[in-house]
Amino acid sequence: MNRVVVTGIGFISPLGNTIDELTKNLKIGKNALNEISLFDNKNSKVKFACQADINLEDFFSKKELRRMDRVSAFGILAARDALKDSKLSKEEIKNASIIIGTGIGGLTTIEEESEKANTKGYEKISPFFIPKSIANITSAMIAIDLGLHGYSSTSVTACASSLTAILDAYRHIKDGYNNIVIVGGSEASINRLGIFGFESMKALSTSDDINRASIPFDKERQGFVMGEGAGILVLEEYKQAKKRKAKIYGEIIGAGATTDAYHITAPLESGEFAKKAMEDALASAKIDATKIEYINAHGTSTKLNDKVESKIYKELFTHANISSTKSMTGHLLGASGALEAIISLIALNNNFIPPTINYKEKDDECPININTKALDKNLTYVMTNSLGFGGHNVSVIFKKVKDEI
Repeated sequence: MNRVVVTGIGFISPLGNTIDELTKNLKIGKNALNEISLFDNKNSKVKFACQADINLEDFFSKKELRRMDRVSAFGILAARDALKDSKLSKEEIKNASIIIGTGIGGLTTIEEESEKANTKGYEKISPFFIPKSIANITSAMIAIDLGLHGYSSTSVTACASSLTAILDAYRHIKDGYNNIVIVGGSEASINRLGIFGFESMKALSTSDDINRASIPFDKERQGFVMGEGAGILVLEEYKQAKKRKAKIYGEIIGAGATTDAYHITAPLESGEFAKKAMEDALASAKIDATKIEYINAHGTSTKLNDKVESKIYKELFTHANISSTKSMTGHLLGASGALEAIISLIALNNNFIPPTINYKEKDDECPININTKALDKNLTYVMTNSLGFGGHNVSVIFKKVKDEI
C-alpha cells in the first residue's frame, strides 16, 4: 500500500485566499460574516452570509464568465493555486486524476435560467444552461484548465461532498491507481434559491446579531450561516514527493465513511454511524483515539448536528481539542470538508488550535470544552469530520511528517 501526502493547497474562502491570510485570520479569530450583497434579500429573514472576497473579472474574461458558473470559477482558481503551490509542472500532472466534490453545483445558473424561462419563455434558455449547472462540470473544467487526462469523478454527498472526495482520492493513491490526484470541492449557493431554500427548511440562522449568528455548540444556536468558496489539495504518493523534494503539509493516514440510512436531512440521534466513521478512520490509521490532538468538527451551529457530534466526542475523544471553524467561515456546504481539511493542515503545520469564535452560552447537551481563542499546541495528529444531508458521515486523519516540516 502506498503512503499518501499533501503537497499543494489552494482555496477561495471567506477568510482569505492565500495561506498567509487564512493562517492569520484563523489565529485572530476573524468573523467573516457580513450582510448579503450578492442579491437583494429584503424579503428574507436571513441577513448574513460568508461571501468570498474576490472579483472574478480580475481572473476571467467576460466571455469566459458567461460560460461558467461561479462554482466552477472558484474551483478553477483554487486548483491553479494548489498546482502552483505543489511546484508540479503541467507535464508532470498530465496523467493525474481529479475528484471534485460539490453539494449542489451551478445553482446560480439554475436560478438565472429559470427566471429567464419564466419571463422570456423557455425557448430563450441559454445553450450553456445544462453544461454550466451540472454537478460534474467543475471537475471537468479544472481538468480542461490544467490538462488532466487521468481518472475524473465528482463526489456529491451534500455537506460531506469534498471530504468524501478526499477519502476517495486517498484510497485511489493508496491502492496504486495513480500517483497524483487533484482533489477538493467548490460551492457557490449564496443566491435566492440557496438562501430561501435552506431558510424554508429552518436550517439557517436568522439572528440579526452578526456575532451571534454562526455559533456552533452554543446553547442559543439556531442554524448555520451559508458560506461559499473552494478548497483544492494536491495528493501525491509519498516516495514520489520525497524524490522531488516537495513540501509536505501532512500525510493522510486514515479515513472512514458510513451512512446513517435514517432520514433525508436529520442525523441519527444516537450518532452510532457517525461515530463508526471516526472509529474506522482510527482503525485504518492504526492509532488509538487518544492520539488525536485536534478535531475540526463539522459543527454547523444547528441544534441537532452539534448535539449528536458532541455526544460522539465525549464518548470517543477525551484528550482532543475540538473546534468548529464554521464559526468564522460559515458553512461552505459541499466545499466545507476540503476547506476544513486545509485549515486542519494549516493548524498542524503551525502548531495551533483554531478557535470557535462567538461562543458564550454553554449547552449541557454539548458537553465539550470550547476554546474561543486560538491555542498554541504542538500537533502530530489531527482529524477532520463532515456530516451531510442523507446521512453521509466522513472522517479523515492527517499526521505531521516530521522530517518534512
